[in-house]
Amino acid sequence: MSPSPDLAAAVEHALRAPSVHNTQPWRWRILPSAVELHADWTRHLAWTDPDRRDLLISCGAALHHLRVALAAQDLAVRVARLPDPDRNGHLASVSIEPGGADPIDAALFAAVHRRRTDRRRMSHRQVPAAALRTIAEHADREHATLHPVTDPALRERLGAAVTEAARTQAHAPGYASELQIWTQRYAGARDGIPAANVAAPPPGLVGASPLRRFPRSGLDQPHTPTGTGPADDAAELLVLTTPHDEPIDRLRAGEATSAALLAATRLGLATTPLSQATEIATTRNDIRSHVLGILAHPQLILRVGWPASHAGEIPATDRRDLRSVLLPG
Repeated sequence: MSPSPDLAAAVEHALRAPSVHNTQPWRWRILPSAVELHADWTRHLAWTDPDRRDLLISCGAALHHLRVALAAQDLAVRVARLPDPDRNGHLASVSIEPGGADPIDAALFAAVHRRRTDRRRMSHRQVPAAALRTIAEHADREHATLHPVTDPALRERLGAAVTEAARTQAHAPGYASELQIWTQRYAGARDGIPAANVAAPPPGLVGASPLRRFPRSGLDQPHTPTGTGPADDAAELLVLTTPHDEPIDRLRAGEATSAALLAATRLGLATTPLSQATEIATTRNDIRSHVLGILAHPQLILRVGWPASHAGEIPATDRRDLRSVLLPG
């Protein structure tokens, strides 16, 4: 006999998914044997994310988190993505099906509440190729591909694309205002990025940092041990791509992002989703043509590495409570 589903608990776990600037741009409807995921367009960052790519990726990550939480209850599910062509905000319906859970999804559940976005310097210890393959296999299960950018020349081009995206956004009229809004939230907002989760760039960087610059920082950088060289670390940069660039591809990219981040967390690795270079069409195309040299479409960059020695624990960012994100049943 199949277990009785606790759909509300599964949605609460799904709320731990990462989202652009922790905007949490989703709404949920819980039915007797299904859960619907809807976009919350009121939380769209118009200047940061003009084509809603980040919003759909964020919602896709929440969808995968939901699947993982249901698998942890030993529940099989069927997912209908973009099920209603007349309502583009209805992103997915997840129905409970007879049978057992996907064991690979279920195994990721323990990482849901351990995962953090780590914007600090990481370790100089290299990430094993086997670990990168494992992470890529999880993304591949979600119909996306992770491309490690390890060649120094290509890595430099990728860094240049990130720098150019930052320069372009700095001159966008509303970008700075959006950044201020979502990094200086009002008391009790339970969203946005607090200063306690942002670290200032470490002194001594040699290359360009791939990290977005935030107005405030309150997270300490780990101390750089004597003899390890410059502050640059051994974190890998992996570009996530999909075969096409339709809304369903961006939703799938979010599911793959969640799968990759949870798999990395399960291996003990630190992770940072990086969306800045893919928010700008010119730098996104530059990555596609001059870094990857492929026809697939870049959706996001993932930074993966070992936590630096003696790095303190990163506090969990707040999430809105379940009542705030539920639609009437």
